[in-house]
Amino acid sequence: MTPAHRRPGRLPRRAVLGLAGLAAIPAATVGLQQWRSKTPPAEATTAPPVRDVPAVVQPSATPKPRPVVTSGGGPVPFRPGKALLGSYLDLNGMSAEQALALRRQQTGRDQRIVHVFYGWTDTLPHRLPGLPDKAVPMVSWRGTRHEDILNGSADALIARAARRLIRFGRPVLLRWGWEMNGSWYAWGGARNGNNPGGYVESWRRLHGIFAEEGATNVSWVWSTNWNNSPNVDWNKFQRYYPGDRYVDWVGVSGYNLHRELPGALFRGIYDTYSAKKPIMISEVGSVDRGGRTKADWIERFAEWVEQHPAVGAVAWFDTDTHPGYHERWRVDTDAASLAAYREMARSPRFAG
Repeated sequence: MTPAHRRPGRLPRRAVLGLAGLAAIPAATVGLQQWRSKTPPAEATTAPPVRDVPAVVQPSATPKPRPVVTSGGGPVPFRPGKALLGSYLDLNGMSAEQALALRRQQTGRDQRIVHVFYGWTDTLPHRLPGLPDKAVPMVSWRGTRHEDILNGSADALIARAARRLIRFGRPVLLRWGWEMNGSWYAWGGARNGNNPGGYVESWRRLHGIFAEEGATNVSWVWSTNWNNSPNVDWNKFQRYYPGDRYVDWVGVSGYNLHRELPGALFRGIYDTYSAKKPIMISEVGSVDRGGRTKADWIERFAEWVEQHPAVGAVAWFDTDTHPGYHERWRVDTDAASLAAYREMARSPRFAG
C-alpha cells in the first residue's frame, strides 16, 4: 500500500495488499496468493475430481478420529466447541465505531475479535476506538528483515511495543510477521537468504523481550499463508514454527479467489497442528461471482468450521477500502451473503 492509503499511527488495511496482477493470469496456473505487495505466482487449488465408486465396497475398519486440542490459547483461552468470530473491519466512509455499530445491528451481536494492522516502526495501540467490552483486540504487527532483529538494534522498539500492549489492560492477540512462508514480505524466508531459521530466531527474540517486559496479557498467534510460495522444501510452513512454548494460537490466511473450497485452504495447517494448538482462521474472505456464489461459500465455510473442533477463532476480512482491486470484501455486498454471514454468526459454534 502506498503512504497515501495509510492513516496516522496504524495500517487501516493490509499495508502491502495487491491483487490486480491476478486478473491477468489464468486461474489454472495461479493460486490464492492474496493481498500482496507484489503478486507472486502460485498454483490453483480446486476440489478433486469425483471418482467412480465400485459396485461392491469391501468392509474396512472405521478410521479413528484425529486427536484435537482441548485447551490452550494462553491469555486468550481456547474454549472447546466455541469459536470467537470477529474481523478486520474497515468500511468506506465510516469510522471504526460506526462500522462496528453497523455490524452489530446487522448480525445482532458484537465482534469478538477486532483486528487491526500496524507497521514495524509504528507505535502499537493501547486502546481501540469502539472496542466492545467482550472483544479481544488482535494486532497484526509487520516484521522486518531478520538481521535487523537478531543484531539487537530493534530491542528497544520491541520493548516499547510490549509496554504498549500491556496498557490494554486486557488479553490481546499478537500476530507478528504473518505469512512468512510467502515471498512477498520483508520477513519471509525468501527475502532472507531462503532461511526459515532466521524467522524462528527472530520470533523467539521478540517473545523473550515481551516476557522480560511482563507482557503476560499477550497471546502469540503464529500465522502462515495457506500455501507455500515458493513451493519448495526449505519453505514449508513447518520450518517456520518457533516451537510449542512460543506459540499460543496457530493461524492461517486463506481466501476463496479461484473457487477454492475451505478444506483446500485450511486442511494443511489444521491437520498439522490441531492436536496440540488451537487453530485460528486469521484472514478469510470470498469473491462474489454473482448469484449465490458468495453466500454459498460462506455457508460451506461455516460447515467446515463446525466439522473441525480445534478451530477456536475466525477473523473475516470485512472491507471495501482495499486500493487497486475491484472486489468488495465486505460481508454485506448482497442480501444473501449478509444472511449467510448472519446465520453463521448466530450459530452456537460461534457463541464463543
